[in-house]
Order: sequence, then C-alpha cells, then structure tokens
Amino acid sequence: MAKAKATKNSADIGFEKQLWDAADVLRGNMDAADYKNVVLGLIFLKYLSDRFDERYRELVAEGYGDEEDRDCYIEENVFYVPEEARWAQIANEAHAPEIGQVIDNAMRAIERENDALKDVLPKNFARPELDKRRLGEVVDLFTNIQMSDGESEKDLLGRAYEYCLSQFASLEGKNAGEFYTPSCIVRTLVEIIQPFHGRVYDPCCGSGGMFVQSAAFVKHHGGNVVQDITVFGQESNPNTWKLAKMNLGIRGIEADLGSYNDTFSADQHKNEKFDYILANPPFNLKNWGGENLREDVRWEYGTPPTGNANFAWMQHMIWHLNASGKIGLVLANGSLSSQTSGEGDIRRAIVEDDLVEGIVAMPGQLFYSTAIPVCLWILNRKKTQPGKTLFIDAREMGTMVTRKLREFTEGDIAKVADAFTAFRNNELEEEKGFSAIASIEDIAKQDFILTPGRYVGIAEPEDDGEPFEEKMARLTSEISKCFEESNRLQEQIKKNLEAIGYGM
Repeated sequence: MAKAKATKNSADIGFEKQLWDAADVLRGNMDAADYKNVVLGLIFLKYLSDRFDERYRELVAEGYGDEEDRDCYIEENVFYVPEEARWAQIANEAHAPEIGQVIDNAMRAIERENDALKDVLPKNFARPELDKRRLGEVVDLFTNIQMSDGESEKDLLGRAYEYCLSQFASLEGKNAGEFYTPSCIVRTLVEIIQPFHGRVYDPCCGSGGMFVQSAAFVKHHGGNVVQDITVFGQESNPNTWKLAKMNLGIRGIEADLGSYNDTFSADQHKNEKFDYILANPPFNLKNWGGENLREDVRWEYGTPPTGNANFAWMQHMIWHLNASGKIGLVLANGSLSSQTSGEGDIRRAIVEDDLVEGIVAMPGQLFYSTAIPVCLWILNRKKTQPGKTLFIDAREMGTMVTRKLREFTEGDIAKVADAFTAFRNNELEEEKGFSAIASIEDIAKQDFILTPGRYVGIAEPEDDGEPFEEKMARLTSEISKCFEESNRLQEQIKKNLEAIGYGM
C-alpha cells in the first residue's frame, strides 16, 4: 500500500482522512457503534507501541541492558508493551488470515502488563464480520505513517483519534451526544474559562474532549500540561469511559476517571474541589434518580425536579467548585427561562448568589445528536465584575458546513472569548444585538429569565448610504418587474396546459 502523507494543520485532508477513508471500507455491515471501537482501538495500539519503541531505543542507547525492564518504562509514564504486542509483530502478520486474533492477543497482553488499562482495550478484531484482508491494509496504513515537518506522530495519531470520533458522531446521529461534543463548542468554553493552571473536572466526560482541549489551551499558551493541570472526570457509560481513557492516553494526559458509574448516585470525587469545571451533560435528562436524592447536600439552591436533571448537574458542579473556581457548562435553552417544578427559584437563587458571570446563546444545528439550540452558562466564584453578568447572543453566528450541521468558526470563538476578556477587564463596549452587561437588579426586572435576547436587543441595520427615497423607488421598480415576470410565466403555463388538453 502507498505511504500516507500527512498534511500539517489539516483536519480534513492528510493522514486522518486517508485513515478514515481506508478504514471505512473495512466496516462492512458492522454498526458504527461497534466499529468505532475497532478503529479507535487500533489507533491507540499504534500509539502505545510507538511510545514504547521510543523509550526502548533510549534504553538501548544508554547501554545498561535494561530495555526489557518494565520499571524503566513506568518511571517515564510509558506503558510497557510485551514483545507479542509490539507493532512490528503485528505488521509482520498484517496479511495473515489470523490477523484479527493477533491484534486481540496483543490487546490482552498489554492489559496484563498495565493495570491502568485493565478492561479498557477493545478485543473484537477476530469477529467473523470484520474483513481480515482490509484489516491488514489498515495495519499497513499505520505502519507507513510519514510525518510532516515539525509534527510528531503522537500529535498526528491524536488528531486522527479526534477526527474519527467526529466522523463516528456523524454516523451515529442521536447517540453521538453520549461520547462527543463538537470541538468548536468545547474550544469556545475553554477559551472563555482559560484553564491555565489547576484542577480540571468534568462530571460527564464522554470521550474526554473537554480535557483534550484544556491541555491544548495550556500548551498553546506556553504551559506544561503535566505540571500545570490535573484532570478528574466521571462517565457512566462503560464503552464511552474506555474511549476517554484511550483518548487521554494517546495524548499523554494523566486523568483520574475513577470507575464508570452514575455521577449523581456514586460520585467518584465526592470530597474534591476544583479550579475549573467544564461539562456538556445530557440535555433535559429525565430518569436521573432524583427521587432517591431529595435531601442531598449538593442541592444548596433548591431541590432539582426529578423529571429534569439540568439544575442537578449545575448544582453538582457548584458543589465541587473551590473558592475561586469557574464553570463552563452547556445546557439546553430551556434552562434560561423554565419556571416549572421549582427551576425558576433555583435559577433565581444562583443569580442572587452572584455566580453567573455570563450567558451565551449559541446557534442551532451545532450537534450531530440533536437540533436543540443550546446555551453556555459561565459561573465564577470570584468575578472581576461583582453584581454584573455578560449576555452574548451568538445565534446568528457560525457557518453551515453541511445541510444539517453548523460550525462555530475560529473567528466566532475569538469574538465571544474576547468579549469575556474585555468584560473582565471592565473594557467591554456593548454591541447592540450581540453583547450587553446587566446587573442583578436588571435581571430581577426580567423575572430572573436569562435569555440573552432580552438584554442585548436587536442589532441596528447597517446604513448602506442609499437615501430612503431612492431606495424605495429602486425597490418598487424591482418588485414591479418581478410581478410582470410572474404574470408572464403564469400565461405561459396556461398555454402549455391548453396545448395538452388541460386548459384552465
């Protein structure tokens, strides 16, 4: 197979798309949910082996003969890969009929040697419905990876993992929300929250996207991911929890994800407080077990309704926030205005406690899984503008990338994040139709409804410089011509119908 040439800084062309195109043929009749584990597991296996090989060569060069000493890998935060699981062995068997079993055995061998990966890696490559010839071709593709200048294989494989996650989200549609939040939404939250240094937590972490973007933010601003942030999370879906473990592992991000379990009834970080909390919980979750948690200590602002977990998630996060912490939270728009089942009272109490630093109304069609419009809640225990809240209406922003999917662009993200920075520095110039600053008293006058449109107003139409009288004359003339053309077409249609015996 021809070698795959990676294109630097491209999410749509280069190795990751070439991998996806090649691997997609491998899928055959497998469901996307099952096939996801095959592709992402293979990417992770290649990463583990490459990191091991890198450390192995270092140990050989040192000349002490301890290149097979497991402890020499663990001390450098590198997983030990036994000989039968190393990529060279797998590549040698790429076109053998039993390649699926070879990969499954490699996964089991790695789990035996590394407790942190126990029951994490997929072992479904030997299944009959997986075309072994095409599986061998995908193994070849990995074997022949070429880096572009300045790009490490770890970065490339990490990008490939993220790209494939997004593609699976597209395929799985309504189920995608369980494991994937569009990266443009995550980046928007991260740029607003700015997790430079501290403890980062996501109580419904999916495949770990919030952590990946937080680490990327730290790295982009010259920080050290290992030294500057510590990652904590929880995920109830065991398959999604495994995706998160691999997604973080492929980027060298250490994370305490506990065991997969329900966050409300089995909080894995019960006594911990955090600097930053970033989350995209399930929208309007109904069956969350609230009837068994009526007296829970986390409900400081009011008992959330048993039929909707929105304010249960929010209060859970507030409970875990330290004295100067920030929250970036994605919720359905109903959370901004609902008055049912005590939600309005809870929202009012949170506003009156001066926790709401900002609200962003996002455009629709950002998610693969739902068309529900969403908003971003930005909460802050140490606001630089006490008593004030920034409202941003971004509903008209973004670019349609397919007929059904919109994406928030880098320019959109920057505009929103810059508004928060200016607000915090007391330098924001409000923009009608986009941004406004409101006091708690202003919000009280709106019955504590936080829909940004109530505060930012409607943008003034741009003055095109054309005098009103001239514009009306021009538009009237254009409309008249349209009417004339419409009448002409009607007469032509009548004649055509008469010609075939269907006169009107």
